[in-house]
Amino acid sequence: MKRIALVVLLLLPLAVSAQVRTGLEVLIDRNFAPLRGKNVGLVTNPSGVDRNLRSTIDILHEAPGVNLVALFGPEHGVRGDAYAGDHVDDAKDSRTGLPVYSIYGAYREPSQEMLEGIDVMVYDIQDVGTRCYTFISTLGLVMRACAKKGIEVVVLDRPNPLGGNKIEGCYVEDGFYSFVGQFRIPFVYGMTVGEFAMMINSEGMNHGQRGDEPHLYCKLTVIPMEGWTRDMTFLDTGLPWVLPSPNIPYPQSAINYPSSGIAGEFSYINIGIGYNLPFECFAAEWIDADALMAKLDSYHLPGVRFRPIHYKPFYGGMQGKLIHGVQFCYPEYEKASLTLTQFYVMQALNELYPERNPFKTGKARVNMLMKICGTDYVMKQFEKRMKVSDIIDYWTKDVENFRDLSSKYYLY
Repeated sequence: MKRIALVVLLLLPLAVSAQVRTGLEVLIDRNFAPLRGKNVGLVTNPSGVDRNLRSTIDILHEAPGVNLVALFGPEHGVRGDAYAGDHVDDAKDSRTGLPVYSIYGAYREPSQEMLEGIDVMVYDIQDVGTRCYTFISTLGLVMRACAKKGIEVVVLDRPNPLGGNKIEGCYVEDGFYSFVGQFRIPFVYGMTVGEFAMMINSEGMNHGQRGDEPHLYCKLTVIPMEGWTRDMTFLDTGLPWVLPSPNIPYPQSAINYPSSGIAGEFSYINIGIGYNLPFECFAAEWIDADALMAKLDSYHLPGVRFRPIHYKPFYGGMQGKLIHGVQFCYPEYEKASLTLTQFYVMQALNELYPERNPFKTGKARVNMLMKICGTDYVMKQFEKRMKVSDIIDYWTKDVENFRDLSSKYYLY
């Protein structure tokens, strides 16, 4: 009887989910009108699928009147056969025979030679809603390259898995633009990829790390979704989740990514990478799980809850070691600050174990963390006492300004 009840509970969310239609599915309904009679390039990865898990590559390759001529592979490749950080090489797609140009290797954007003969470039990748995730940087660079050659860009919109209301973190500042911080936006930006493309195109943001280079406007078309609203996380959409990269296997992983990824860069704790809970834990051999949970509970943080956890990572620096810590979740998601969760955990660990200072043991990672944070202020201030109160005002200072700016481009 208990097993039957459990199955019903697991199936219930699917039964009540909305039926959101992605930009890809809307494009199919429109009989591919924006692409018919044109030579088409496609930037995608395995997350570019319809609700039946059919790849955008194969759909466009077989679409009547659409001449798909080239594929462009971002981080992880168009078919997902490259691991995180691995360079993607030029190749030929085994299913379609089409050339695959790497834009995560020698090039981070299409060269003008790669774009020869292309009339329109389609972008279809599931975003995760966090600035340091490299696919939005790829989108901006593709738009810029296409603008130079007068090629139209068509973005097939997809849900932001964090919803459209979460905005957290400060802007990227001069001196800290990089491929993990290409644009002057908050760390969590609360926009769909189509809305984001419209904003950077219209607001002159598309020069990013290029310093004094001028902004280039591209001819941009966004194919909106149907049925998506800003209060939806991915689980509300009724769509299948295809991992856009190896360590984002579940929709919840996208929510946890901005909650723990900064802390995880220090490597003095494991954040579930190498185990089956990526970005969902904070653990190490030297942590007393109950003590850490008690310390975190004493902060009375809104929207987030912690539980003790003990596990052995399957791979990575702590492979095979029994480690202890906390797993977290967001029972009141609207009230929670995703990005501050990790800073409170680091504060708690410093109060319990001051000898485990990550700024001393992980000093080599601080420069990368400054790029990820988009500023040196947060790390420099936090290092002094490891108190969230020392950084919270700075971390949140740009949120409302960005909310006002970005809302001009909301499609939903």
